[in-house]
Amino acid sequence: MQMSLALMKQRRFLPLFVTQFLGAMNDNLFKTAMVLFVIYNLYNDPKQEEVFSGIASAVFIIPFFLLSAVAGQLADAYDKARMIRIVKTAEIGIMVVGGLGLLIGNVPLMMIALFSMGVHSTFFGPIKYAILPQHLEPDQVLGGTGLVEAGTYIAILAGTILAGFIDHNVAAALVLGLAVVGWFAGREVPPAPPIGDDHAIDWNIFRASYRLVADTLHIRRLFLAIVSISFFWAIGAVLFVQFPPLVKNVLQADKSVASMFLAIFSIGIAIGSVAINRLLQGHVSARYAPGSVIAMGLFVLAFHFIAKFWAPAPAGTLYDFWAFFAHPGAPILLACLLAIAISGGMFVVPLYAFLTTTVPKSQTARTVGANNLVNAGCMVVGCALALGLSAIGISATDQFIMTAAMCLVSAYLAWLLHKACD
Repeated sequence: MQMSLALMKQRRFLPLFVTQFLGAMNDNLFKTAMVLFVIYNLYNDPKQEEVFSGIASAVFIIPFFLLSAVAGQLADAYDKARMIRIVKTAEIGIMVVGGLGLLIGNVPLMMIALFSMGVHSTFFGPIKYAILPQHLEPDQVLGGTGLVEAGTYIAILAGTILAGFIDHNVAAALVLGLAVVGWFAGREVPPAPPIGDDHAIDWNIFRASYRLVADTLHIRRLFLAIVSISFFWAIGAVLFVQFPPLVKNVLQADKSVASMFLAIFSIGIAIGSVAINRLLQGHVSARYAPGSVIAMGLFVLAFHFIAKFWAPAPAGTLYDFWAFFAHPGAPILLACLLAIAISGGMFVVPLYAFLTTTVPKSQTARTVGANNLVNAGCMVVGCALALGLSAIGISATDQFIMTAAMCLVSAYLAWLLHKACD
């Protein structure tokens, strides 16, 4: 752990960490501020709110599905530090549009910015993972990956907490400010030139996507790692779609509590990311993954039953932040939520390390791009499934049973990866 934290003092890691941290914080500050503003200020119908939450999640995810192949090729073909500077410059323009949408309450403008931030994250994702094995020693890659994951979810925590407690006008100014600071941090990332000479880029997104996945998934350990990660993020997509409307309509709490739910989930992922690195002591292994995701499923079931029998607020009111904490069911509900996230973090971080250590360094960005593409497809399916279940009258609470069942599939895939590699 101390060796991993020592990376935070080094230029080969710290500027990348800060850039990623600010980008993740900005993504989630804007996305959460937008969703909470629409759900709590514009809509007053549970089904409309669930549909909007699902559509917003899908809009952010779709660019990963469409553009991950091109993003991975570009990250391998050009200096990754230069690519970071281009991406962070684009973020400033995107947040001008998004901030304006928040200021005037224009949903189409906000959706355009959300989709554009999805594009931004699609191109940044392969870079942040592929640059690690290029700048770090082999025995530092797992630790660096864990720190990036932990930092990402702490950033999500900061963004979601802020979104729940500040006015949407303040959020509009803050997202632009964070984009500017992130641009300065990105300029300090050391050069990471392309490795090798075979970097022809296929700009046909459909053909490139097919070839990228086909070229990657024939490696068994990569196939199992990517599919396991994808199931995890499909589960996460369902949870994130359901949290805001569940908090408002089932737990009957205000937007500060909805923000807190997303924040606690982020804290838990960060704790799990650091904990699994300590348990594995730098060794890339999936031996704890099956048990971690089974534990996650059990805690999801416990969360379901607590929410199912939740004592509602007085008619016509919503619990505020402190009234929610005073509810007798709140401590155990929040403990279950935290445990879901911790076990999820312990499951997914070693699998990401497989992506960057299995293939040559010249192919890492494309491998991450393939992973992001499959992840995005599964997340879109997860969002669509949640929307479909809501449309036929299955409540957000009961959908947690489906989420628990999906954890069993992830556990089986992780067990196969463990048997194949450890």
